[in-house]
Amino acid sequence: MKLALFSFVLFNAVLFSQTAPDFTVRDINNKSVTLSQLTGNGPILINFWATWCAPCMAELPHLQLIYDELKSKGFTVLAISVDNSRTASKVKSFVNAKGFNFPVLLDTDNKVLQAYNPGGSVPYSIILDSEGKIVFSHSGYSPGDELLLRKKIEELIK
Repeated sequence: MKLALFSFVLFNAVLFSQTAPDFTVRDINNKSVTLSQLTGNGPILINFWATWCAPCMAELPHLQLIYDELKSKGFTVLAISVDNSRTASKVKSFVNAKGFNFPVLLDTDNKVLQAYNPGGSVPYSIILDSEGKIVFSHSGYSPGDELLLRKKIEELIK
């Protein structure tokens, strides 16, 4: 247990303040999106989620509210679905039904998830500053977690 905790702390210590690994994936409209092309305008929240994940379903509407309120200040959300090739077909209809208007990307082989969260758990969020450096990460979702995310994002916008 101590070794696992030490490894987690060490991983996070190395992870923070480093430039986020770049990636290029397709969005739900089959458009190519590259992370490095989005940095420089403001903070970015990368959220890994899946249609089969109940906590993810509870968190996403809160991310939409934060996005709606802060996008004019340069804030971006990248919601990366880790649904596999069998369930990925549900993602676009789900996003459209919920009215989410932030970019939704598909990581069906989990390569991006593994680069950021080797444990592979979802939901998992990472906040990048305007330079693309990782400043915060959070695993899981409980009601109220969105307040912490909003606070971290607002601190970066100021």
